[in-house]
Amino acid sequence: MLWLTCPNCGRRPVEEFVFGGEVRAESDPILEPDEQDIDLVWMFDNPDGLTTERWFHVAGCGRWTTIRRDTSIDVEVS
Repeated sequence: MLWLTCPNCGRRPVEEFVFGGEVRAESDPILEPDEQDIDLVWMFDNPDGLTTERWFHVAGCGRWTTIRRDTSIDVEVS
């Protein structure tokens, strides 16, 4: 099971969180507004290895947190 560390509540199971998306670097600008929305909401890199993600602690303190995770072994890293 994946465990995430909430800065307010401590180490909690992933089921208490809602995935908010990858923290991505700025890419080349997309000029078409509809394409911008699709890119922002649906296009994820999904890398194998280290990634930075946003998670919302819905069943706890109700705050957002940024997590570094190794997707190849599905664990949070510090």
